[in-house]
Amino acid sequence: MIQSHPRISKAVIPAAGLGTRFLPATKATPKEMLPVVDKPAIQYVVEEAAAAGLDDVLMVTGRNKRPLEDHFDRNYELESALDRKGDAARLAKVQESSDLATMHYVRQGDPKGLGHAVLCAAPHVGDEAFAVLLGDDLIDPRDCLLQRMIEVQEQHGGSVIALMEVAPEQIHLYGSAAVESTADSDVVRVSGLVEKPEPAEAPSNYAIIGRYVLDPAVFDVLRKTEPGRGGEIQLTDALQQLAATHTSAAGAAGKLGGPVHGVVFKGRRYDTGDRGDYLRAIVRLACEREDLGPDFRAWLRRYVTEEMQER
Repeated sequence: MIQSHPRISKAVIPAAGLGTRFLPATKATPKEMLPVVDKPAIQYVVEEAAAAGLDDVLMVTGRNKRPLEDHFDRNYELESALDRKGDAARLAKVQESSDLATMHYVRQGDPKGLGHAVLCAAPHVGDEAFAVLLGDDLIDPRDCLLQRMIEVQEQHGGSVIALMEVAPEQIHLYGSAAVESTADSDVVRVSGLVEKPEPAEAPSNYAIIGRYVLDPAVFDVLRKTEPGRGGEIQLTDALQQLAATHTSAAGAAGKLGGPVHGVVFKGRRYDTGDRGDYLRAIVRLACEREDLGPDFRAWLRRYVTEEMQER
């Protein structure tokens, strides 16, 4: 029987990482503020949360992350200057980021991993289900992944993770899920999770990507979770415990935080987590823009043709 659960309204965005893979660009600039075409990467993530109806956003930050707060705040001097110039188009773009959602911020004092960053959100989230969005994964707004995950959580309770099938040789870069099919073709039941396994040890090629809808029971588990891979408190380890506990104690969903399901995503995902994929994401998004795409695609064709001829 399909159950109904309270509507989710809160999103948590961990943004305390040091961005070491993008040094020296991130020495004084948060990696989340690196531009993807003409918007910082973090704005795409907040837009996704807002589009899914999550208008209460908590960002977990760290040292040197003040520009994130400034970006989503009002800039009255800049707005006034654009207004005096009659530049309505740029004024609207500047105001857009401050009107997306109600923003809150908390600092992660020590970089103890994703699980610890999520735990920092406990006082704000309280006893409600909530979404977690990682800034390294940009999901195309035409593919409503987060909305679908919320629907699954509202139907089944518990927690929901986003999964994407990857090549076997890439699974060591992700968390991997052991899954069982359900009546919905895009939904699986998760019976186990392993953080960044070697290909031979991976339970499947279903990789966890950076979207979660979590039952608040995860906080109690995270408080007891010991540091795992990399010496960090891993969210994957906490979800593994929820999945394993619920599987071994069928029917006790209310006490155990419910089952763990996965939504299998086959849409457009832009990985900005490393330099190569970051550049590819910019090219793909620029090519699809109505204002930039036609000229940019024409230039790109000429450039590629010339490069091939020279080689």
